[in-house]
Amino acid sequence: SGESNAFSPQPSALSPQPSALSPQPSPLTPQPPALTPQPPAVTWHLIGHLQTNKAKRAAGLFSVFHTVDSLKLAAALSRHREGQTAEVLLQVNVSGEASKEGFVLAGWQEQAAVLDQFCAEIEQLLALPALRVVGLMTIAPYGRDPLPTFRATRQLRDTLAARFPSADWSQLSMGMTDDFEAAIAESATMVRVGRAIFGER
Repeated sequence: SGESNAFSPQPSALSPQPSALSPQPSPLTPQPPALTPQPPAVTWHLIGHLQTNKAKRAAGLFSVFHTVDSLKLAAALSRHREGQTAEVLLQVNVSGEASKEGFVLAGWQEQAAVLDQFCAEIEQLLALPALRVVGLMTIAPYGRDPLPTFRATRQLRDTLAARFPSADWSQLSMGMTDDFEAAIAESATMVRVGRAIFGER
């Protein structure tokens, strides 16, 4: 009779009819996350010269700075990072070439005062909040054998690692399209080879 279905309510959206093969979840059932591969996070590196008056804008755009060439620039970046720690490499000029930026360290192996002055600045750099020094960066003189510059920079890094063992000196950013092989031979961990990849500008 019609009364035989009195205790068998019809399925609704809140009480779906089960299936023996593949139960259909109700709209209130949490769905598993989509198995779509997620792109990796991008870390932006600043590899060009940075003026102190541009530090505020750059601080919000980049996470790694290869060209910190003064205590003043480092302090400006620290001030504008707003609690987000950035990794920085200290740009050094060990060749003495006047056209190159960087902490001037020509002759540091023979002149103790040059190294002592740099170390005094490093002590202040390491105390800045929101910055983490991770190594050195240099650019070899154009048209000259790059190996002495890269070797002196690697030796300087090793010296600093002994003087400041609690800091991270693992990175050496040096070598471009024309000389990256020599840089790698002297333990470069980062090379800047944009022209080899993208061609002449």
